[in-house]
Amino acid sequence: MFRGLDFLGKSDSITAMKRLIGQIIAGIAGLWLAEMFVAGVSVKLYPDSNFFGIGLTEHWQIFLLLGIIIGLLNYFAKPVLDIITLPLRIITLGLLDFIIDIALILVVDILFKELSVPLYMPLIYTAIIIWGLNTLISIFLLKKE
Repeated sequence: MFRGLDFLGKSDSITAMKRLIGQIIAGIAGLWLAEMFVAGVSVKLYPDSNFFGIGLTEHWQIFLLLGIIIGLLNYFAKPVLDIITLPLRIITLGLLDFIIDIALILVVDILFKELSVPLYMPLIYTAIIIWGLNTLISIFLLKKE
């Protein structure tokens, strides 16, 4: 029987989807918490805010968009960057992994004018918040039953 492109088992694809949803939730909640508690981090709504022509008129829509972008970057780009930088991660005892998290948040900050994360300490605190939420969500979402 032909199964199409289902090269992953059913449990593997469910686990991958849980991981993706967890990354997105951590991105949304992490940005919201960072804006609430980290001085200097702000998410602003501008009158001309849009995403590919779709107008963003509410503050929660900006959080949703930016959180999805951060979640997708953490899900797709971070594993590739982790493999590319493996020798440096070994030399720095994993510190480069945290620097990659900071760089991904900085990329989103540069691409979207609605997000403003000042360099150095606010950026580090934001990365710690998103990393911590991602870890907690992964523990609870991906535990074996």
